[in-house]
Amino acid sequence: MSELSRAKSVDALIQRGWTGIVDLLRSLVRIPSVSWPAFDAAHVERSAEEVARLLEELDVFESVEILRAEIPGLVDVHSASPEPSWGHPAIVARREAREGWPTVLLYAHHDVQPPGNESDWETPAFDATERHGRIYGRGTADDKAGVVTHLSSLEILKELSVDIAVGLVVFIEGEEEYGSPSFDNFLETYRDRLESDVIIVADSGNWSTSVPALTVSLRGNVTFALTVRTLEHGVHSGMFGGAIPDAMMAAARLIDSFYTPDGSVAVIGLTPQSRAVPAYDDALLRHEASLVPSATLIGDGDVLHRLWSQPAITVTGIDAPPVSSASNTLLPSVRLRVSVRVAPGQKAQDELDAVRAHVEEHVPFGAQVLIDEINLGEAFLDDGGGPAAQAIRGAMREAWGVEPVDMGVGGSIPFIASFKQVFPEAEVLVTGVEDPDSRAHGTNESLDLGVLRKAICTQSLLLLQLNDPDGIKSHLELMS
Repeated sequence: MSELSRAKSVDALIQRGWTGIVDLLRSLVRIPSVSWPAFDAAHVERSAEEVARLLEELDVFESVEILRAEIPGLVDVHSASPEPSWGHPAIVARREAREGWPTVLLYAHHDVQPPGNESDWETPAFDATERHGRIYGRGTADDKAGVVTHLSSLEILKELSVDIAVGLVVFIEGEEEYGSPSFDNFLETYRDRLESDVIIVADSGNWSTSVPALTVSLRGNVTFALTVRTLEHGVHSGMFGGAIPDAMMAAARLIDSFYTPDGSVAVIGLTPQSRAVPAYDDALLRHEASLVPSATLIGDGDVLHRLWSQPAITVTGIDAPPVSSASNTLLPSVRLRVSVRVAPGQKAQDELDAVRAHVEEHVPFGAQVLIDEINLGEAFLDDGGGPAAQAIRGAMREAWGVEPVDMGVGGSIPFIASFKQVFPEAEVLVTGVEDPDSRAHGTNESLDLGVLRKAICTQSLLLLQLNDPDGIKSHLELMS
């Protein structure tokens, strides 16, 4: 089958099954599979069971399993006899390759972020509402559409192939949005089931709704809780204010020390990566980030350099009395959640050590500080020069009709470094269905349906190419 006829056949199949594809996405989004501890884990269980059922129905795999791994160092203290705590359920399906063919692993995650303030959503977070060519709802883009892309492309591979010779693994994780705490143990425990030559991580984005992208770099992440204490207990703000430092004042001064006057990171040891980046219009960034008109951009250098390859520090949460119930009291302690983005090429532990040293040197008023609940995630950096990367760029050209972009992403997918450590010979391709308007993790998250369609087409073309007896030999020779 020629490339042109193969692309037409794929597109025709997507068109024929489009209503069912969209309905499938809606049904998955309706399951509120939030993996954070404060939410009902039964929804994550139900989501895993549904994805496993859908993979079974494909009738492609030799095994479909719902699996868990232990979370290192964590025990269930509420148990009568404390036992190790286990991660959320993941689904692993496997079909062995015929001799001489590669094995492709398709990764996505079925868990989602919390919805946030439901009143900020224009439509209910888990209703999957369609408006103007987009579907709105938590997990539509991140990453239920990744699951749908895998399911749909496998259905097309099955439909258009006389025989499936390529090995296939589907790995749908259940705790990515909570930091994948059992991921490393999962890879080691089920290494034989996940062994593969090419790993496709469908959890990133595209340059725009009309231009596809292959993600070749991601920042790493260091998150921790920071507690600042100045008092043993709260005291009257009128009687002691002006002489006694409260914890909020100390925390504010400490946070301010993280930044230079223009908003760049001031912590010594947080090192940027040096790289050339495409031109990018400041006005477009303001629009995509929904910056209010009076606010200015922060940092120094090319915009994409700031987003892709410079470190960043953000306070993402704070425990303090809400305004509605605040009393006239000097706060004895304040607890913050801090997120540090690590530039590609840097080590997360080195960045944590630099931040810890900065905090110790800059803590104001002799306050007590504690850093705990630490989570480290390594950055990802690839030259995108492997044979599978070349092949998927070709598939993108066919499916999208334009040249793809190699791009960096300021966000983090730390488990990619784990994949590379356990499977060092595997080529990792980071793709996705998001676009700059998707608002992943934010309220009114959405997915452009045109992007979903082209993502399914791209992956289907890649799988068909890898499975094509006429093209597979040269591909394997390149990989060796």
